[in-house]
Amino acid sequence: MINIKLPPVTLATYVGRNFFMSVIGMLGGLSGLVSLFDFLELLRESANRPNAGFGVVVEIEILRLPWIMMQILPFAILLGGVYAFWRLTRSSELVVARAAGISAWQFLAAPVLLATLMGLFAITALSPVSAAMYSRAEALFGIYIQGGQGPLSLAGGELWLREADDGLGPNGIAILHGSGVILKGKVLRTAHMTILRLNSRTELLQRIESPSAVLGADSWHLADVHILQPGAAMVSEANMNFPTDLTVRRVQESFASPNALSFWSLPGFIAVLKRSGFSPIRHELQFQSLLALPLLCATMALVAAGFSMRPARRGGVGQALAGGVSSGFVLFMVSQVAGQFGKSGALPVGLAAWAPAAAGMMLALALLLHLEDG
Repeated sequence: MINIKLPPVTLATYVGRNFFMSVIGMLGGLSGLVSLFDFLELLRESANRPNAGFGVVVEIEILRLPWIMMQILPFAILLGGVYAFWRLTRSSELVVARAAGISAWQFLAAPVLLATLMGLFAITALSPVSAAMYSRAEALFGIYIQGGQGPLSLAGGELWLREADDGLGPNGIAILHGSGVILKGKVLRTAHMTILRLNSRTELLQRIESPSAVLGADSWHLADVHILQPGAAMVSEANMNFPTDLTVRRVQESFASPNALSFWSLPGFIAVLKRSGFSPIRHELQFQSLLALPLLCATMALVAAGFSMRPARRGGVGQALAGGVSSGFVLFMVSQVAGQFGKSGALPVGLAAWAPAAAGMMLALALLLHLEDG
């Protein structure tokens, strides 16, 4: 009698190839479905906008597609993995492999590694493309569908900044408040600008008032300036340049969605937000969520395996598959709720981003250990 034993590496490669093809197919199908519903919503919102033609709506949707794919990726891995493992189990390929003494961990290594690599590819390569295209889509959406002046209009035209003031020493601080902010193209101007200059002990040293300010390349250009200092008479100047490291692009990005920034741009921009006095919580949460994406993808692959490798002869396969899909969506809902707590400051940003994926990973490992050794 000839005993033919399939090498674990060959089996892992075979399982990994089936898993990868199922995930890619599911990613394309889900992305197309979500894009269709998003496109219909855009058509509804643009119905009363004469300038938002069909071509503009199509362009916005195409520009949003990479971002949609990044959001859908964990679900594609879950559903694609469930389908791939269920098909291999139904054909008894995995059952025979396990009966031949090959551990589930050996043939699951390739799918988990592929899922992790997909997450890494998404944050390192797809994220810059997604951010650039999403930023353009948001700009078109604001111009043609919202009909406003961009994200600043959502803040009531108010601009608050805190910057280092080198003119007052290494620990000097300048607090700027602009009202009636108008952003058109590359030009940002305010109807009124107030600048408070404080020393390291937060003592007010100077107050600058100007009815008009325009943000230049490296300074605010102020007109009809009034300068007040404690114990001194008011000084008036026709024009004044106040140094700043802020740019129009940074102002736009700080008010825009964090989705418009790539994985590589977020750390530097978070540092700029902290120096400028903007709240960096949304951007920090986005960065940590992107860092946790490979772990979430690996977790989804393990969840798919844990719920779909049940032999058909034991019965309850349909319930197990439904349980796997439900568990994945519950994990998504938990991550969304944790994200909202993170944005509000009720949870640390790192905990809000990493806890759902880490908890899901531990539960998936526990389920697989039960199936393998139980």
